[in-house]
Amino acid sequence: MRSGADSSAIVEPDITLVLNLDGVIEKATLSRAIGDESTAGWIGKSWSDIVGVAAGDKVKRIVEDARTTGVSAFRQINQVFPSGLELPFEFTAVRLENQRSLVAIGKNLRAVAELQSRLIAAQQLMERDYWRLREAENRYRLLFDASNEPVLLVASGSLQIVEANPAAVRAFDLPVSRRGRIVERPFLALAAPRDHAALGAMFERVRELGRTPGVVAHLGETGAPWILRASLTGADSASEFILQCTPAGAFEPEGPENADISLEALVERSPDGVVIVDRNGVIKRVNRSFVEMAGASARGALLGERLSRWLAQPGADAGTLLLNVARHGYVRLLPTVLTSARGIERRVEVSASGDVENDPQTTCFILRDIERRLPPGGGRGDLAQSLQAIAERVGKAPLRLVVQETVDAVERHHIRAALAAAGGNRTEASEMLGLSRQGLYAKLKRYDLDSEP
Repeated sequence: MRSGADSSAIVEPDITLVLNLDGVIEKATLSRAIGDESTAGWIGKSWSDIVGVAAGDKVKRIVEDARTTGVSAFRQINQVFPSGLELPFEFTAVRLENQRSLVAIGKNLRAVAELQSRLIAAQQLMERDYWRLREAENRYRLLFDASNEPVLLVASGSLQIVEANPAAVRAFDLPVSRRGRIVERPFLALAAPRDHAALGAMFERVRELGRTPGVVAHLGETGAPWILRASLTGADSASEFILQCTPAGAFEPEGPENADISLEALVERSPDGVVIVDRNGVIKRVNRSFVEMAGASARGALLGERLSRWLAQPGADAGTLLLNVARHGYVRLLPTVLTSARGIERRVEVSASGDVENDPQTTCFILRDIERRLPPGGGRGDLAQSLQAIAERVGKAPLRLVVQETVDAVERHHIRAALAAAGGNRTEASEMLGLSRQGLYAKLKRYDLDSEP
């Protein structure tokens, strides 16, 4: 009984190739999971001739390792079938004892690739609200710290001035406490009495509509005319008015006009690789950094080629990235692998966005080399093992649970890597991860990492 149970648990490989010692295919067998694909055209061909563009060197290393040591390491390879179908597989090869033959077996990674694609989509959805909040906080910070025009924050209920930027403090001579905070005072006390009715009507209209066109009011001790533009932030009793104040008649912005800024030159000098592709992934423009990362001899060698030639990691290849940009508008800080023309792999971080929100015609990719950011070692293998274990749960557990476990594994990996890169400095690690310190502490506690050194 035990023998029968063990036998039924054996999973046959999706592809089995019998090779000679030079890597030429002598026999090929496919499992039923592959479908109706035929391998008759493979017999007598070199294995390296029927794989994806970036996988030829990997095949040669598998054959060489199996020939010299008896068994090769597992490597991910995009296998091309006679019908034109291209699927990701994980291959290893062994040398048969007392025979001049090698056997290569491959496992289909399409399910893993689909899971990773769904993971990307889930991460984008999870991060959308977070990044909207960050953008709102950035706008608020820029408004109060960088605006040359006075800006006031007024409580919607009491109409008390609760905050003002430095320009407003100077323009209206507002009192400031020793701690540098504005001393609250009624906003209407800052305005001329003849404008109180108009300002009251403006605030009521903002409560109903959220914002109103500008109105003229006389503010400060001098009673100078100002154009006030009001908008509402928050909700219910916690809502506040944001008042932007512009001197009446000062409609033109200060500073130099038509500044001579060459965006082309700035992109060309960027240390990150920049690639612009069409909707089919064909490269149209690149900067100098990407030429170096791709290992190309000249810029012209890249133009007209498909980006998938260099970004081919299953689940994070160029095609998957373009699909996610078309669906969600952007891809942000996605780790993947770039393979140079010489077959050298390096870890990169990819962000991408299209020329429009939905179904863009042109997409810009920014690739940042992170080889020296995260320390090499067992961390990457731990993540791969964790994802492999989770992938084996597909079909055995609800998809929502599998996706959540995958997100947790990826987050835990990158938090550990950021802490290692920051030398244990949690403030610096939170900045690297784009989290607040409180957010990082919450995740450390959630993943039981707060006690790790």
